[in-house]
Amino acid sequence: MSCLRDKSLGSNDDPLFPATQFALGATRQFEAVGLKKEHWSSASPIRKIFREAFTRAGLPYFNPHSFRNALVQVGQQVCQTPEQFKARRQNLGHEKVLTTFLSYGEVASSRQGQIMRGLATPQPAEQSNANEIAEAIFTRLRMSGTDVLGT
Repeated sequence: MSCLRDKSLGSNDDPLFPATQFALGATRQFEAVGLKKEHWSSASPIRKIFREAFTRAGLPYFNPHSFRNALVQVGQQVCQTPEQFKARRQNLGHEKVLTTFLSYGEVASSRQGQIMRGLATPQPAEQSNANEIAEAIFTRLRMSGTDVLGT
């Protein structure tokens, strides 16, 4: 995003993949002349760009959203505090932490097995970090008026 900001093409609130701006060219045909400060009307154009780029690089295709999934998985492993997870959430463009947890919270079954085996020998430092994150989420839910306990 800093590249876009430095060239005055965008801000933190502008899309990462802005729509193409078209105009009538010298040959009296429409041609790309720059970028709009708005999202694509659908994800199809960016998927096409990704597909072509992966093909040219000789790699299997991964859709743009798969990168966000990967970033969330890395965040689940490296974030040690609620503040770190919030910063991660903000970088992903999620308005709420629960979006990150609920929409991208799936743990791969192989990793799930590792985690469950690791729970057999609790590690106090990791447990306290998990407690801090859980407490921050419940506090935030209570402050928003959400019925946390379903009562």
